Amino acid sequence: MSERTFVIIKPDAVRRGLVGAVLSRYETKGLRIVTLEQRRIDADLADRHYAEHVEQPWYPPLREFITSGPLVALVLEGDAAIDAVRGLNGATDGRRATPGSIRGDYSLSNRENLVHASDSPESSAREIGLWFPGLS
Repeated sequence: MSERTFVIIKPDAVRRGLVGAVLSRYETKGLRIVTLEQRRIDADLADRHYAEHVEQPWYPPLREFITSGPLVALVLEGDAAIDAVRGLNGATDGRRATPGSIRGDYSLSNRENLVHASDSPESSAREIGLWFPGLS
């Protein structure tokens, strides 16, 4: 069953020139890019995106990081896209992510871990609506 998922290629991946490598992983898997935009975000959008984490003591450094430079926001579509993307991304902590995953191959951090992806159909719908409100 085809579904859509939201992805952020984070500022660390953009700074390191890994956008093409990350996008290639998704496309090679068979996922289709529905929309893609490079942009910078402000603290307000970061807080709305990470609403469930805003009160956590570790959130302020995450907000500082995600607003620190350009990122790439995109929507991917394909069979079981949410699970497929999360599998390609690997474990959140790049130091523990499986080799062959995006984080396992390119990240040595828990915070600066290159990518974000929706974790459920509900979060995907919320995040797509937040970042790409005109997308139906």
